[in-house]
Amino acid sequence: MKKVYKKILFLLVMMVALSTGCKKDIAKEQEAGNPLQPRIFDILRDFSGAQIINEGDTAKFNGIEITPAGKADVSWMVDGKEVSKDKKFAFAPARGGEFVIKLKVSYNGDSSVRSTKVLVNPSTYTFKPYTKIAMTYLTQDATAANVNFNNVTHVAYKIGLVSPEGDLDTSPGEAGQKAREIVARAHIAGVPVIMGISGRLSGIDGWAIYETNDFGTAIRDAAKRTKLVGLVKAYVAAKQMDGVDIMMTDINSGNAPDNIHAIGPFLTQLKAALPAKAIITVTVTTNYQHWEYPDLSAATWVNLHTFEDNIHIGPDAQVGQSSSLAFMKEGAEKWTNFHLPASKLVLGVPAFGLRYNALNGAGNNESWGSYDYMTYKAILAADPTAFGKEFTDKSGKGVYYSGVQLVTLKAGYIKNNGFKGGYVWAGDYDTQDANSLMLALFNGIK
Repeated sequence: MKKVYKKILFLLVMMVALSTGCKKDIAKEQEAGNPLQPRIFDILRDFSGAQIINEGDTAKFNGIEITPAGKADVSWMVDGKEVSKDKKFAFAPARGGEFVIKLKVSYNGDSSVRSTKVLVNPSTYTFKPYTKIAMTYLTQDATAANVNFNNVTHVAYKIGLVSPEGDLDTSPGEAGQKAREIVARAHIAGVPVIMGISGRLSGIDGWAIYETNDFGTAIRDAAKRTKLVGLVKAYVAAKQMDGVDIMMTDINSGNAPDNIHAIGPFLTQLKAALPAKAIITVTVTTNYQHWEYPDLSAATWVNLHTFEDNIHIGPDAQVGQSSSLAFMKEGAEKWTNFHLPASKLVLGVPAFGLRYNALNGAGNNESWGSYDYMTYKAILAADPTAFGKEFTDKSGKGVYYSGVQLVTLKAGYIKNNGFKGGYVWAGDYDTQDANSLMLALFNGIK
């Protein structure tokens, strides 16, 4: 009986061994015949968008899982050059710039690839030289895609909204890291970025709304003014911006004179708080209230709102061009005659137009509610030939605006009369093609 049991036990062991060997062989055959496609799982969404860092910081790619685990070959590349074979990767650039990060995972001859970009704001940068300022002034809705950095010398970004309490809302610039990207791309291109601060309410022209006193209320009060200066200083430092533009537009109220007078002490206090090399500018009106402005010679320069004359709106107003060359000249001459030399003044050009939606029997504007404004790029969408004109009838009852030809004439006036430069409001209303108003201004004044 013992011999029988031994034989049975031997046979069982052999059967198990043969069975195990078959399974291993089958697994190999299946793997060879049906190779597993390598996959990359971006657990922390490291590849969902560009990372924006400052020079000296590190972009980390730690949330990556790979299949088949432990079998696939890993290759991390920076601008096409392999730099690591580990599953995790930390990129610590030695300079500013834009870098392409690519992860390639290979197995059995097949590959999967993920790529993204890392934008590095340089710690030191040199501003490109210029003869005249050609500045794009962006609204809080703008992104870096709204700027061609080859066509500008400066960027102003209206990202600080001032409340009557002296608080500063900069939240629009945090969405999608818009502020950080604009600063990083500008500095890589050698272009300074100026933080625009204004009241919370403004129209498409970025200017005054009736009976608003947000900004004025804050800077008329010494304690609130000090609070606001501290907040502005902190934001400029945190975002590595190069200065501030004071766009105090509370001039359509009973407090307008006091609001305007308060710009003086605010400018003085802000200038003392920011670094000595900081650019500090003021954007001002050219209407009858120009008399109210204090001495602004301490500013690096002053931006003149030399567009939108406001005489072609309202009931029975005659339709027409509200941002003519003549209006620019008139406003500029007020300031050169009574305030500052042309070398301290930067003149504004609009990237929007006045549209009439209803006219009365005389062919004039019907009422206060019968007109509005269109961005330049919306005008071109309605009429692709509009770039070469000042009027189009392809929207509403017609739109008056500054086209390429008129902006070129304005640029010639700026260049030939000793002004410091010009700016376009707003850069995100403009196009980024050959019909760009910023491009026309840049070419016209250089």
